[in-house]
Amino acid sequence: MAGKKGEKTISLAAVLDLNEASALRGKLMGLRGGNVVVDASGVERVGALCIQVIMAAAKTWDEDKLSFTFSKVSDAFQKTLQLIGVNIDHLLAKEIRQ
Repeated sequence: MAGKKGEKTISLAAVLDLNEASALRGKLMGLRGGNVVVDASGVERVGALCIQVIMAAAKTWDEDKLSFTFSKVSDAFQKTLQLIGVNIDHLLAKEIRQ
């Protein structure tokens, strides 16, 4: 799904576990070269490996000087990040920052 010019949106799966990590990496790398907005509003469960994939993508986009942001995050997604000590506040759209 496209947003602003050169911006692509990816909606994350409800379950981001070990089985989803490779597919998630492939989807994200397929979007490389443009700004990305991540919709994590439907995430019900997320594992540490998928968090690593997402954070590695965020770093890659930063190194490419492109935007990698979250438009929406579910409570489950946010709570899991807090539990494992990952802060994505700098990646959140201004409307959902607390």
